[in-house]
Amino acid sequence: MRTGETIFAKRPLWAWPAALVVVACAAIPLVAYWLTNPADQRLVDLDVYRTGGQSLLLGVPLYDVITPAPQLLPFTYPPIAAMLAMPLAAVSWPVAQWVWTVAILATLAVTVWYAFRPALARVRVAMPLVFAVLVVACLYLMPIRDQVRFGQVDLFLVALCLLDCVVRRPWWPRGMLIGLATAVKLTPGVFLIYLAITAFAWRKPYMRDREQGRAFFMAVFTATLLTVLPFLVIPSDAKDFWFSALLDPGRLGANAATTNQSIRGMLIRLYLPDSVTSALWLVAVAAIGWYGFRCARRAYLDGDPMTAVALTGLMAVLLSPVAWIHHLAWVVIVLAALVGAGTDRVRLLVAGGVWLYYVVPVPWWGVSLKALEIPVLSPVLGKIVQNGFGLGAIALVWLLGSWLPRRRAVTEAAAAAGDVETGSRR
Repeated sequence: MRTGETIFAKRPLWAWPAALVVVACAAIPLVAYWLTNPADQRLVDLDVYRTGGQSLLLGVPLYDVITPAPQLLPFTYPPIAAMLAMPLAAVSWPVAQWVWTVAILATLAVTVWYAFRPALARVRVAMPLVFAVLVVACLYLMPIRDQVRFGQVDLFLVALCLLDCVVRRPWWPRGMLIGLATAVKLTPGVFLIYLAITAFAWRKPYMRDREQGRAFFMAVFTATLLTVLPFLVIPSDAKDFWFSALLDPGRLGANAATTNQSIRGMLIRLYLPDSVTSALWLVAVAAIGWYGFRCARRAYLDGDPMTAVALTGLMAVLLSPVAWIHHLAWVVIVLAALVGAGTDRVRLLVAGGVWLYYVVPVPWWGVSLKALEIPVLSPVLGKIVQNGFGLGAIALVWLLGSWLPRRRAVTEAAAAAGDVETGSRR
């Protein structure tokens, strides 16, 4: 039976309602906690998006407005994001909170469905329940919990890039969703690099993938169109962003804060001279970027697009000057790449370890360890643990880029040997 036939095979009538109950029971405590906390701490990033949309409706300068006290957060995204956020300003704040939160949960479900599709295809009667368990497991990852806590947009961007890369017969022009994601938040622009290196190659193996090439040009066209559009509609705001706000990293918050788990964030917390920090960052970005994109291209050529997407997503986190913990929503795709078809017990155990690591608040353990002020231990080990999610992301790049291909080769060789032995006994 083919994969599509297996997934959409007829299920018992109780299966999908039961799956919905499982997800709802797990999500309700999390949603209730964050949507009933103090009003000035509730979905603060969603408030940023909504304030941006309101500023356009009121005709006030987009990059001068800030959210109400005590947050006082400025709008930091490209102007097209504010234009897309205008519907949020047209509804009441309570309605916006509930609509956004439900949308996050729905987007997580879609992401899990497509990311874990090879494993789900192997499950028969209990597939809806397995799917529900996977959604719940991913919901409690710290980067995903932060999506709900802050009302963030990252999971939507993850879903856009994933669907553009793995849907077999998209009804939209492939590349359009990546272009949209890039226009909204810039960091998904790493997928433009991914599409380029998988479509055109000037080193062995020489290749020219026409579908990837068309996707690359469509992504560039869409991103360019959505970038130019604000210059025609809200030109002063567009100029403010590209020639002022974008060049001010301080608008994003304290770059040395624990929540910044990018390479640059980890280096800043070493408190070296700025020139040394910048030099080390450029070297690290070049080295990790070269390795990560090279492994992503190899994964694509090996017929493993999920691993390629996961590696590229990690590049969006590590190479960005600022990457908060909620930017690590790409861990969902990493887990799916590790699980694969779900037939290798070792890969499942490794995926379980990665899941557990990103469920617990590792960086905050480092902060607590530093606060103990134990000589040597606190400043050294404390700082390493404080950078735990960023260092973990670097380890995941190696895991997907080096360990996973070797593990796959071992299991394929063992399966081939088993087939030969079985054949010889007939």
